[in-house]
Parts: sequence; structure tokens; C-alpha cells
Amino acid sequence: MRNRLSRHWFCTAASRPWLFVGLGNPGDKYKGTRHNYVGFEMIDAFAESQGIAMDTVHCKAIFGQGIFVGDIPVFLAKPQTYMNLSGESTGPLGAYYKLPLNRVLVFHDDMNLPCRVLRLYDKGGHGSHNGLKSVIYHFRGNREFSRLRICIGRPPGQMDPKAFLLQKFNRTARERIDDAIQEGVGALKLLLSKGLTETARSFNTDQKYKHIRFQTLPTS
Repeated sequence: MRNRLSRHWFCTAASRPWLFVGLGNPGDKYKGTRHNYVGFEMIDAFAESQGIAMDTVHCKAIFGQGIFVGDIPVFLAKPQTYMNLSGESTGPLGAYYKLPLNRVLVFHDDMNLPCRVLRLYDKGGHGSHNGLKSVIYHFRGNREFSRLRICIGRPPGQMDPKAFLLQKFNRTARERIDDAIQEGVGALKLLLSKGLTETARSFNTDQKYKHIRFQTLPTS
């Protein structure tokens, strides 16, 4: 059913499909942690907003598909390979649907900005993020795919960054992340209707001012 429906989309859709990939780790052990789950949460929130069922396994990912307003096909994936091997799922998904990399958007955590801030980019490096390293590797070194950075804040004081990443959000940070995810869903809907360039310009400007407001607030 997936193959037949997907071919139909390619024949009739006014524009190419998008593939949204959320990076994370599978299993209850990682739910709610800073590094390992926010990409999955963004996928789930967008899927819920569009009534897309994440009930298929495809290319080592929990997978869903739907059609956005305007007849734009959207594929959603949560790789089940563990974070450091995310490309083993993302690369084959892009190849399976014959998507140019400018129609692939990866959601991932970022520690370089205050918790609740988001950034949308059309390309970039890996920033020492092992999930992104794997995706780039499986795209044969090509970095021309889009990213939605979900900022989780910096570790306080002299705290080990690895320990910080593996912690669950406290109540305050959890509320901020929940708000950020809903803002991200709105940005994704705008992207599908207006395109990446226009969406990134307006969205990142709004997030810049939010960054200033939140940069001095504690996250742990």
C-alpha cells in the first residue's frame, strides 16, 4: 500500500515530497532526555497535528506519511538505529523516495543556545553531533540537507556536557521544550506552504528575539 500510494503522490503532487527525520534513541530509557528524544518528540507532535499515523517500520525507522494542504506529500521518520547510526535509516529513506537533499529536513537537539530557542537552516555541518555525522556520512559527505535545531540549553557550571545531555528535563525546561515543539510544528506547516527560504527568514528572526529573552534563565 505504501509503494502504490507513494507513486501516486509523485505523479500528481504539485511539488516534491518532504522527508522529515527526527533524531533520537528508541526505548523508554531515553524518553524525556535532552539529547536522545527531542527529535522524536517533534516528529510525534507534527504527526499528531496532521493526523498522520506513525505505525509502519520502513528503512529501520518508525514511519508515517500523509498529504499536507496543497497536496504536498510528507514522509515522517524516527530512526530506530540509535543516535550515532541515524544515517543508516536516513540515507536509505532519501534514496528510496529519490529525494534531493533540499527536500530532507532533520530535527536534532542543540546545546549552543538557550532552552526553548529553535533555528531553521537549509544546510550546515555536524557541530560534533554524532547523529548528524552519521547522516552526512550516509549522504556521501553531502551537507546540503535542512536542519531544525531544537536548543536544549548549556550545562550549568562545570557540569560534564555528556551527563547534562543524558539527563531528563526538569519541570521548567520541560515546559519550555513543550512550547518550543509547538512553535516548531507551526514553522513546519509554514515551510510546507511557503517554502524553506521564506519560513527560515521570518522564523529565525522571531527566535532571535526569544533567544535574548531566555538566555539568562536557568535550565536545570
